[in-house]
Parts: sequence; C-alpha cells; structure tokens
Amino acid sequence: MSSPLLDARGISKSFPGVRALQSVNLRLERGEVLAVVGENGAGKSTLMKILAGVEKPDAGELHLEGAAFAPNDVAEAQRQGVVLIHQELNLAENLDVAGNIFLGREPRWGGPLRLIDRRRMHSDAAAILRRLGFEADSRTSVGSLSIGQQQLVEIARALSLNSRVLIMDEPTSSLAQRESERLFDVIRDLRTHGIGILYISHRLKEVEEIADRVEVLRDGRNAGSLESQSIRHDAMVRLMVGRELKQFFQRTRSSTAENTTPLLRVSGLRLAIGSARSINFSLRAGEVVGLAGLMGSGRSELGEALCGVAPPLAGDVELSGQRVSLRTPADAIRYGIYLLPEDRRSQGLVLAASVKHNITLPSLDRLSVLGLIARGRETELAKTMCGQLNVRTPSTDQTVGLLSGGNQQKVVLAKWLARSPRVLILDEPTRGIDVGAKTEIYGLIDRLANQGVAILMISSDLEEILGMSDRVLVMHQGTLAGELQRESLSEESIMHLATGGAARQ
Repeated sequence: MSSPLLDARGISKSFPGVRALQSVNLRLERGEVLAVVGENGAGKSTLMKILAGVEKPDAGELHLEGAAFAPNDVAEAQRQGVVLIHQELNLAENLDVAGNIFLGREPRWGGPLRLIDRRRMHSDAAAILRRLGFEADSRTSVGSLSIGQQQLVEIARALSLNSRVLIMDEPTSSLAQRESERLFDVIRDLRTHGIGILYISHRLKEVEEIADRVEVLRDGRNAGSLESQSIRHDAMVRLMVGRELKQFFQRTRSSTAENTTPLLRVSGLRLAIGSARSINFSLRAGEVVGLAGLMGSGRSELGEALCGVAPPLAGDVELSGQRVSLRTPADAIRYGIYLLPEDRRSQGLVLAASVKHNITLPSLDRLSVLGLIARGRETELAKTMCGQLNVRTPSTDQTVGLLSGGNQQKVVLAKWLARSPRVLILDEPTRGIDVGAKTEIYGLIDRLANQGVAILMISSDLEEILGMSDRVLVMHQGTLAGELQRESLSEESIMHLATGGAARQ
C-alpha cells in the first residue's frame, strides 16, 4: 500500500495560555480535495501553519510521500512542494502578473550580471496561466485585475513552485459566485494532475460541492471525518459543535413591529454609484430588514450613507418623524444609528488595542469625569459587555487582534450595544466566522429586534437573508429594485430583482 501524499500524526501545539492542537492526525492522498472545517479556535489555522513551515509542532510527526517532513521555515516547505495560499492575498499590485508569479525567483542570464530573463519569465508564466485557463496577459498589472483573477495569480505562483500540496485558506471569501465557480473548475483540474488540496472554509455549502473528504476539528482535536455521500451540511455542523443545532436561524418574529410607525424613513436618497433613481424605504422598531443584491449593487454604500461614512448625493432621512442630518459618523452616533462594517479588521477594530479599549472607545464621553477616563467604570463596562455577548477572551486586556474571527465580531457588536442603539446596520455580520458563532450572533440579532432595535442586515448569504429577515430590500445598480414581504421570500424572487428583473405584482 502506497504512502499518503501528506501524513500528520499526533500533532500538538501550545501557545501561552492556549492549547491549540492536541494529538491531531491528518491524511491527504494524491489528487484529493480534503476540506478541513471547524469553529474559530478549533485549531485549523495552527495546523495549516505547521504544515506550511510557519510554526513548528511541540509534538508529532509529519511525512511527505513517506519521507520525514520537518520544514524549518516557509521557504523550505515550498521547496518540498507544500504551499499555503493565505485568505488575504499577498501580491505586489505595482508588478505585472509574471513578476508576481516569480517574485524573488526570477530567471537570470548574463552570468555575474544576473540580469532578469524577462522573455523566459513571461514564457514560463504564460504556460502556467494557460493551465489555469487564465485569460489576461502575463504583462498585465496585477493591480488592474479582479479579486478572482488575483486569486488565480496566487495559485499560479504556487504551481510555479512545483507544488505537491496546496493549502487554500478561505479562498472564496472575497469572490463573486462566478469567480468561485471558476476557482472550483481549477481545483478539479489540479486534482486530476495528482496535486493534493487542503481546503479550509466556513462556507459549508461549497465544501459539499468540492470536497472528496472532510476532516472536522473541535477544540484542537479530531472530531470526525466524512466521505462522499456523508458530506452534508447537518453532519458537518454536528461534528463541529458537538451537538444538534435545532434552530440555526433564531428569529422569533413578532407581529407588533408590522403595525408600528416607521422609526427610520429614507426618501429621495441617491448614492454616488449607479442609477440616478432615488431610494425610498423605511425601518420599524423591532424588525429585521434584509438588504440583498449582487456584488457592486450598492448595498454597503447604502449602509455607509445612513451612517455618515459616505454621504449621499441627495435625500432626506427622518428618525422618529424628525428630519436628521447624517453628514458624518459622529452625526449618526449622536442619533443612535450604528454601523457594523463589512471588514471588521480594517474598519471595525483597532487590532493592536485591547478588548476593553475597543469596546469602550465609542463610549468614552460617558465614562469620563472632567475629561478624565474613569478606569474602573471602563473595565466594568467591558466586562459586562463581554459577559452579555459571550466574548471568549482570557481577559478584557487581551489584544483584540489575537481573538478568533467570531469573537472579534462580537467585540464590534459590543462597542455599539454599550450605547443602546436605536438603528443597527449590520454589513455581512457573519462573514468569515464559524457556524457556532453564527448561531450566537443570530440569537443576538433576534434579541435586539425583540427589544425594539430596528435592524438593517446587509448580506450576500441568501440562506441568512431568508432565515432572519422579516422583509427584504433588493439592490440593483445603485438603487432599490424592489421589496419582498416575508410570504414572498425565496432565493428565486431575490435573484430576479438582484439581476434587474422587474418587481412582480
């Protein structure tokens, strides 16, 4: 019996105060797509970093095609054919495609002059790009490419290293559906050439589509494996969280919100992108209104306009019947209108600061006496909010950048909930977080709505939109294409409007 392509046995790894992995086993065969799934903090990232030479295990053995494999660094792992493609693309946008593929490994000529052989570099790059079905020229600037094309450049760079094992970390997190489908075609082709793929994703639907086998991690240990027909959403969830999720979308709807006067009314709003048609809609206290649409339709721009981040070209906003001016984020905060942004790491958090400082930052005006911050009150508020939202952190002094994605998202929510929101705009509230954290956030959204908060939930996840929304607004080319009531909601009806179809009577 031949050896597996990659074999990890009894891998353990600890960090100060955290046991990340405990006797984890993983086996990858040639030409196999093995999905590795688990909640945030389950140990996926640590295991992948060990395989890619970023970290060293405290215990355990690695074998690559039967030979001992113990890379001292990333470069050594790459030389042996194990390459990690990070979720955040690492490309030099000022260089062309070929320059990125061979960056630091450019072919040379001219003896001691060591001049770059650009003809050979572009020829070699073109051969790899043809293999991937990449249509752009190798001389094209990477900065001009779409995110999906940049993802293919990352894969081309990995293939130029004669990769035997490709580790893909959340490869579709920034891709549109069509780009994701193209990526899946590339993965299937790589599989036919004997390349082993380790595929990490929180999107269980795509795991069902692409994976030959699934390995589930929970709390740093192996929780179970699934193969072929056993790879189903509910089976993966059960292994990930160690329990049945009786109610994934925790929306307990009340009829009272339907009969109340709108809390927020928007009229004649025009965004800087897309259509000249104005946007009109309202939000009632106690309801969750989904905002759907394709990428680039103006969903995030609408949320930012309501929070003063990117003021609209025109339009009026009324709050409790009174016209309000929302020209800056400070204006929105003053009226109790808060935004949870799409990119929590760059827009929602100060990653180098503590959990406490992130939670209390918007509330310093309420925690100060004569201009001095009352440290005791600040600590008390942070601890209270962490308790209410079940933020898993060693202490409120922990650096927020070290928390899992789900806990980071809870910190962003906590800082606004501490100010008792009237209107909460959630832009992709569960992007990049695990299924367990998702259920907690859905439960929180439900509780806030039942407490009378008006919630506008922007999401590209149609299951989430259908599961949590009382009604849905659909964007197309910078304006509202239509509104769907709860009884009319379906993926088909949403996509009909999102792709430019007329509202059905």
